[in-house]
Amino acid sequence: MDSALFSFGVPLAIGSAITYLSKKNNNKKINKMSKLADPIEDIPHYIRDNKYPAKIHNSKVREHLLAKLSKSEAIDAVGFLVVGNPVEPNKYCDTFKQFRQERYFFYLTGIDIPSAALFYDCKSQKLVVFLPEIDYDDVVWGGMPMEPKELLEKYDIDEVYYMSQLNDIIGQYNNIETLYTTDKDNFDELKLNESLNSMVNAKDKDFFYALDESRLIKDQYEIEILKHVAKITDRSHYAVMSALPIEINELHIEAEFAYHAKRQGARTLGYDPICCSGPACGTLHYVKNSESLKDKDSTLIDAGAEWMNYVSDVTRCFPLTGKYTKEHREIYETVRDMQTQTMALMKPGIKWEDLHIMSHKILIKHLVELGILKGSEFTEQEMFDSRVSCAFYPHGLGHVMGLDVHDVAGYPNYEDPDPYFKYLRLRRELKTGMVLTNEPGCYFNEYLLDEFLHKHPERAKMVDFEVMKKYKNVGGVRIEDDIIITKEGYENMTGITSDPDEIEKIVQAGLSKKRSDFHVIV
Repeated sequence: MDSALFSFGVPLAIGSAITYLSKKNNNKKINKMSKLADPIEDIPHYIRDNKYPAKIHNSKVREHLLAKLSKSEAIDAVGFLVVGNPVEPNKYCDTFKQFRQERYFFYLTGIDIPSAALFYDCKSQKLVVFLPEIDYDDVVWGGMPMEPKELLEKYDIDEVYYMSQLNDIIGQYNNIETLYTTDKDNFDELKLNESLNSMVNAKDKDFFYALDESRLIKDQYEIEILKHVAKITDRSHYAVMSALPIEINELHIEAEFAYHAKRQGARTLGYDPICCSGPACGTLHYVKNSESLKDKDSTLIDAGAEWMNYVSDVTRCFPLTGKYTKEHREIYETVRDMQTQTMALMKPGIKWEDLHIMSHKILIKHLVELGILKGSEFTEQEMFDSRVSCAFYPHGLGHVMGLDVHDVAGYPNYEDPDPYFKYLRLRRELKTGMVLTNEPGCYFNEYLLDEFLHKHPERAKMVDFEVMKKYKNVGGVRIEDDIIITKEGYENMTGITSDPDEIEKIVQAGLSKKRSDFHVIV
């Protein structure tokens, strides 16, 4: 799928007409009315018609764990006992933090209920869920919780009990000798008897390996969720690009994205959005999001919605004036070439480290062409060997993604002394069913440039600092898409265009509107 095209209609809150970009119409603008986003009706049919595959997920973990156990250990004597997150209070007041389910628990159950527990018997492959007892105060303030029979109808589980029954129910499984769990942080509510407590094996590396390898490869249900959250994210990015007349501060960019994501059913975002402008775009995880957009040429938004606990992670850069400056366009085209060339090679069996290295070589080539690196004095191989490109591109090409934005089983090595790999969050071969980002970048962060160049004369001599000064106000460019690895190669789930010409058209269309055309009160 070519991310240079915006492949579906996206409503904009500008007047009564709705603007679309569509592949079918060769990216021509079409003005017509569109239905409002409906968080219920817009749920994909596959998700509506099927349960979250909790038992399949437990079975996958079982198979990975079986491969790790020694011959003397029997998988039939193993069970899983994992507790979900509780609702956490804020300190010194009577309000609570927003609930976020423990990701391993959700992967094994699909359940978002606080303080629940799961038990899985590897012999019978039966999945049992235990609910917290009904609490009078909770009912007064929050209403009646789901009853066991409701859970059995809604979720892919075999039995449901209350927490007070846990010892008796698990005690009936005479085959169990080991109860694997992630940790015992929330075990107090279980009130395990001495016999069961003696079986608990917490933080076992083989159990985490089995969990992580299972989460790495997404099934059809997970892919459908991720595709849906990708669409929510696309539309929200499109809305941000189209609403510059009402965006005078970085915070307005964040607000516009969050508003459109929520309207589509994403009650939370996958992470704190990065909304920066001008030189601040050189800060990788800038979350200040509070500076004025006045007198800035460029902006970068790295933001993704979250839906059913799965996330999206997309970055786009666009010109605040509707037209890229010469320097901004040059760096943008550099990064786009890095992404296009590496993405074309994404398929099962490819080592991610190799594509990451390739992206650095492409960056070096472009920086030489722009005159930022001294191609007349040094070869590109000498520059590559010096690691000088890390001054402009310090992070990795991408990371695995799913229930967490930086998902499990990427196996990074943050102790690696080689700057090419220190921040590379994915270090393994690509496999069918993996979901990951492709997000090259090029930045002009004064602190990082000083640390990486001026303190290392052998690198500094390769850089033309006078030429580089022209790019200071660009700050940085990153282009990030969300990718599924398929049997044949890859599928790009991200639909919002990365074509700079198309981005200019979207921004200009928004700038042509008056503030009064937008339905905002403040």
